This record gives sequence, C-alpha cells and structure tokens, in this order.
Amino acid sequence: MGLMQVSRRVDYGLRAVIYLSNQDSGKSCCLAEIAEQQKIPRKFLEKIIQDLTRGGLVKSKRGPDGGYALARAPGEISFQDVIEALDGPIAVNVCMDEHSRCDHLPRCTMRGVWDEVQRRTMEVLTRTTLADLARPSCQTRLAPSSLSSAA
Repeated sequence: MGLMQVSRRVDYGLRAVIYLSNQDSGKSCCLAEIAEQQKIPRKFLEKIIQDLTRGGLVKSKRGPDGGYALARAPGEISFQDVIEALDGPIAVNVCMDEHSRCDHLPRCTMRGVWDEVQRRTMEVLTRTTLADLARPSCQTRLAPSSLSSAA
C-alpha cells in the first residue's frame, strides 16, 4: 500500500525538537539523552541535529553543561520549519515543486486537487508550533476529526 508519509528523518527530528522544547529554559541536553528518551538511533540523530543546527532551529553549547537546546522559543518554530530544515521544500506531488517541469501541466485535470492538498497541508504545518504541543488543547485542535471538518 502506498502512503503519503513523512520520512523517518523528519519524524525523529520532530521528536527531538519537541523533547528539547519541553526542557527547562537554559537547559541543554546531550545527544545520548535525546536519543535514549526518544528511542532514536544515536548516529542518525547526530546527522539530524547537525541539519537542525544549520537550519537555525537548534544551538549547541560546549563544556560540562553543554549539549543542545532550541535556538528560538518553541512558539517560533513550526512543523514546516523542522521539515524544511531536514528534507527541503515541502511538495505533496512533484508538480507542486516550483522547479518541476511537467509535460502534463497545461492539460492536467489533477492540478486543482494537488493545489488544494498542498495549501491545506502547508496551513497545518505552518500554524503548528512546538509550543502548541505543550498545550492540552492541542490534542483536540489537531485531532484528525477536527482537521477533516475544516475541509
């Protein structure tokens, strides 16, 4: 069965930044702690954290109290930010990529559907921040039934 799904890399990256967002302000977490707590293979997490750092979402601190922390407040980091830092621009279909050249585009009957799926997906990913996940109301607000009723 073919599924539209986020990559394992994005899933792990989101878990890592959500974990960091739940830490006390100013606390840094070592890679081993994040890996253990979130059940993420350490070597894979190293590469993910590097990209999140390059993307300006995570900062590293050296020394005895060193480790990793969010580079911005949880409310300033969206799911879109994390996904794009790890996998690049989000496109639900190849024709949604602005650099794509599709021979079917002038006569494609699916384009409107993909535009709508892209728009709604980006709305959710852009408005959902790490801070939202710490709020009890997030479970209700982001429940599958509430997403489908917004359609």
